[in-house]
Amino acid sequence: MMQRLTHWINAAVGLAVSLDWLAPLLMRIYFGYFWAETGWGKIHNLDAFAQRFVGWGVPSPHISAALSGYTEWIGGILLMLGLFTRLVSIPLMFNMLVAIVKVKMKEVTGIDDFVEMDEALYVFILFWLMMAGPGRASLDYLIRRAFGLGQPAQQIEPRHERRGALA
Repeated sequence: MMQRLTHWINAAVGLAVSLDWLAPLLMRIYFGYFWAETGWGKIHNLDAFAQRFVGWGVPSPHISAALSGYTEWIGGILLMLGLFTRLVSIPLMFNMLVAIVKVKMKEVTGIDDFVEMDEALYVFILFWLMMAGPGRASLDYLIRRAFGLGQPAQQIEPRHERRGALA
């Protein structure tokens, strides 16, 4: 009985490991599309978007609005493709940090308000993408592999797995 249970657990874990590319792919496609769509909307209504920047007190509002819109549009496309994922996460995070500081923090009265803020969640997702990378189903991975460029660092096994003992 225990051997059969161990077999099924190992099979389930093996399946999950073999599909480790799926979660980053789905996240990048969904999240990248979100950014591409919002950026596209801002670019095609740049004057109105720039006026919002004026109201928020963002310096050089017309230039900042264009930069923000194009960052979101191009960044979203790159995220969907998994191209320059770690790099493009940085300006997208910066966009959200500016939004938090210049606009959203005025409405925050406690931790509940902060946790419910979409922009904070976006920063954390982008931070995860920057740290974890795009996954195996990405152009970044294929380029790195094709040119033999630096392979991702190996994960450090927990101490109990190195000794061969069960937790």
